[in-house]
Amino acid sequence: MAGPLDGVRIIDLTTMISGPLCTMMLADQGADVIKIESPQGDHSRKVATRRGGYSASFLNNNRNKRSVALDLKNQQGTEVLLKLVENADVFIQNFRPGVAARIGLGEEVLRSVNKELITVSISGFGATGPYAQKPVFDPLIQAVSGLTTVQGGSDEQRPRLVRTIVPDKLTAIQTSQAITAALFAKLKTGTGQHINISMLDTVVFFLWSSDMGGHTFIGDELQQETAQSYIDLVYETKDGYISVAVVADKDWRGLSKAVARPDFLEDKRFVTAALREENKDARTRLTQEAVLVFNSADIIQRLEAQDVPCAPVLTRGEMIRHGQIESNRTLLNCDHPAAGQLRQARQPAQFSFNTIEPPRPAPAHGQHTTEVLIEAGFSREQVSSLLSSGAAISKQGNNT
Repeated sequence: MAGPLDGVRIIDLTTMISGPLCTMMLADQGADVIKIESPQGDHSRKVATRRGGYSASFLNNNRNKRSVALDLKNQQGTEVLLKLVENADVFIQNFRPGVAARIGLGEEVLRSVNKELITVSISGFGATGPYAQKPVFDPLIQAVSGLTTVQGGSDEQRPRLVRTIVPDKLTAIQTSQAITAALFAKLKTGTGQHINISMLDTVVFFLWSSDMGGHTFIGDELQQETAQSYIDLVYETKDGYISVAVVADKDWRGLSKAVARPDFLEDKRFVTAALREENKDARTRLTQEAVLVFNSADIIQRLEAQDVPCAPVLTRGEMIRHGQIESNRTLLNCDHPAAGQLRQARQPAQFSFNTIEPPRPAPAHGQHTTEVLIEAGFSREQVSSLLSSGAAISKQGNNT
């Protein structure tokens, strides 16, 4: 059985992470994603951590796609792309706002060749406004969205970056959801639409559900965020680290029993969930003091006996070999013709009716140019002419 998005065709002009990860998720679910690359290829092909001419970043964000290399500075290249758009369901790009229109791929042009097309624009800060034309990378979005001060712990502490590209990845997930919503709407109405999404809006939305309580009640905003803890909920043990999450009263009682500290229950600062939140720093310091006398395995066993939420803190190397990861079959091994055997994370959503096929490896630069153009109706002679003129590029096996 094909994936749930079988039959959906996506023309993907995105580069780096947010767009490619978005379209890879859709490709994993069965969509035919045609990755349009410049003559130089996606920049992520060139970054570090490499084998066989491929970067891990490119491999991990571009599987299950077909690569077509076109020179969009060449009028013929743009004409080829518009021909591919004719039979597409989705067109997605993450150029800086205004660039798509300047190169002849604006909304009106695209819709003139396919009026039912779903078009998607991913931007950093937004389509308009004082920051719209700024070059953007993930740390800048973390900074402007307030995520760095959330990570710092309070407004008084040094802001800190989350050490993974959260804005890029969140935007990928949010955009893939928006595309499937638009596809569903198109099924009902027969009408395409434009999706405009920014990394900044995505992260602000993400923060609001748990980190913006002090700015939810208009007129009663906090002047400074001081209630957040300065201490991570990661605790050192005699031989490592664990995480413990105490939320409900029963968790607090269980923790008290597990660490043999009945005085925890007598401390008036911690008698209710609200007080435990207000006195989070004191609570976490006491917890750290109590946990430090145990080995990790021992304290986890004691906490589990009381049904207190807890887990070991794993390195990346330990994570990939953990029993729960193995039980979930979270990771899969696949062979790439140039990069060799790969370990990757599978598509997390598992469908009871639609089977997710084993992934096809990320393509060589321009690997499918001829194949896709012939499918679109170009003759072999026309394809040969396009390749000769440089409007289209086929570089099978060349990934540098």
